[in-house]
Amino acid sequence: MKKLLILLVFMVSLFAKVNINTANINELESLKGIGKAKAETIIEYRKQHKFKKIEDIMKVKGIGKKLFEKIKDEISVNKENK
Repeated sequence: MKKLLILLVFMVSLFAKVNINTANINELESLKGIGKAKAETIIEYRKQHKFKKIEDIMKVKGIGKKLFEKIKDEISVNKENK
């Protein structure tokens, strides 16, 4: 069942950007270079700070410019996921 859920999340991620303000742990893990630990760190960070622009994700411990460059086209901060 877990594999099916991960597959479903992956398929959805092919068509839509991941909103880093609302994404659940599985959606965050679908991003290149984001595993469980970083996904949890993103969720903890956003409890205190809303992401206003995608570059704000680099304020999260463990996410630098190199990782940002890998995921920038796959993430958004707005409801339209543009």
